[in-house]
Amino acid sequence: MLSEQSIPLIRATLPAVGAALGEITTRFYAGMFQAHPELLRDLFNRGNQANGEQQKALAGSIASFATLLVERPDARPDAMLSRIANKHAALGVTSEQYKIVHEHLFAAIVDVLGDAVTPEVAAAWDEVYWLMAGALIAAETRLYQERRLAEGDVWRRMEITERNEETADAVSFVLRPADGSAAESFRPGQYVSVQVELPDGARQIRQYSLSSAPGRGQWRITVKRVHEPAAPDGEVSTWLHRNARVGTVLTTSAPFGDLVLPDGDGPLLLASAGIGNTPMLAMLDHLAATGSPRRVTVVHADRSPAEHAHRDEHRRLAEALPDAALHVWYEEPGDADLGTASLGQADISALELPDNLTAYLCGPLPFMRAVRAALLGRGVPAASIHYEVFGPDLWLGQA
Repeated sequence: MLSEQSIPLIRATLPAVGAALGEITTRFYAGMFQAHPELLRDLFNRGNQANGEQQKALAGSIASFATLLVERPDARPDAMLSRIANKHAALGVTSEQYKIVHEHLFAAIVDVLGDAVTPEVAAAWDEVYWLMAGALIAAETRLYQERRLAEGDVWRRMEITERNEETADAVSFVLRPADGSAAESFRPGQYVSVQVELPDGARQIRQYSLSSAPGRGQWRITVKRVHEPAAPDGEVSTWLHRNARVGTVLTTSAPFGDLVLPDGDGPLLLASAGIGNTPMLAMLDHLAATGSPRRVTVVHADRSPAEHAHRDEHRRLAEALPDAALHVWYEEPGDADLGTASLGQADISALELPDNLTAYLCGPLPFMRAVRAALLGRGVPAASIHYEVFGPDLWLGQA
């Protein structure tokens, strides 16, 4: 909770800071990477830096946290904090790195706002930062402890035992620990980081959902190739498509992620678009493997049948459940038999949805916004709608 003396200062300066956050975060990253180039080379996603998405996500999270502190002082954005903490843990972020962020973030604030940052204003925003950083450090500490890991010690060597071309642009890899042991378990819906060494010596990291059920002593990830191989956002997926073969040893993190299948027997909606079906596949696989009687509504949208990764598996897993219904939409028919799929955009307005539904969404932001809005319109509480974003979270619709 923000101190009484800081609340009026944050309320008064929030409009100015909020309006300048884009410039502040841009200068922050530039200054931090100049002082610590290894962070851009080996920790931060160069693609998200190049396209500006990381800067926007940081600005949005700071503004949301500060606004909540002054408008709803007894509340905390736990969903946002949990999502960030899991991403950080999957990167091996440590508490010491928050000191580096603090130094360069406040230098950028002073640089942009100048004399408006009085000692009192600086102290108030310092309090905001450490409230948010402290909450994240505590959450990340719990995540490490749950995995029985030392802080930041998340990396392990995994050998590829199978490579399967799922579509022209998506390939799946089955992984087992390189030492011959069984892969550790995870919760359906979680992801791992994959770190690869690129030709320029950088060790870039990307997250990929685990796309099959836990408990089999192995993992599976599915990687969609980004069609800009020369650009930073496509460099890891392109490397994996070109170089990762059976016998290749990858450096991966332990599993993390907060979009996880809940316990119990309540009804579920698993809605995905494109490669966003990967966490849903793990959930469906787990439900089928455990003989779950839960009522499950499965929704998927894709460009065409040929681009629907794990298409046959997606359908087979849904059909294996005693009380599941699969609804698929394709924008284009392609050459494949559509079967029971529909043409056009996904539309859940006519679907029969049970009471007490818990919904899980994964896919492009426009898809998730549309599905979330439709669910809210049909009376599904916001707290019952969960989502996963591949990349920086540019959507502050998680309230």
